[in-house]
Amino acid sequence: MKKYTIETVVGIFVVLGLICIGYMTVKLGHVSLLGDDSYSLLARFNSVTGLRVGNPVEILGIQIGKVEQITMDQKNQKAIVEIKINKGINIYDDAIASIKTEGLIGDKFLSIDPGGGGSLLGPRGTITETQAPVDIIELVSKYAFGEVKK
Repeated sequence: MKKYTIETVVGIFVVLGLICIGYMTVKLGHVSLLGDDSYSLLARFNSVTGLRVGNPVEILGIQIGKVEQITMDQKNQKAIVEIKINKGINIYDDAIASIKTEGLIGDKFLSIDPGGGGSLLGPRGTITETQAPVDIIELVSKYAFGEVKK
């Protein structure tokens, strides 16, 4: 009888451990199991140099989403960036999306000025005003070789 109680206690301990590991995996991996607490928006850029899937999306320096997918529109020769925005964050149709760099040579992120003068963008809405990233290497080479006008 005592043998079965020890095995039962060990079994319960193992099951609780597996549940804890599963919970931490979901929380640390930012996986949503029961429902999606975000919505998608699209932004069209002339260039997305350095931007990668998974890079953060920020408003006023606060992360409000992430880059979900980067594709190319062959017809219009534009890069289309799909971003996931947390629910409760309002983005308007006059918003401006720009690709910026963290620090001098840091990772790229997508910065959004949310606008406010137009109507709200719904799921799969498109941000039309965009700014491509500044190419630091090109600027430095122009300055070094004297192509920059003072």
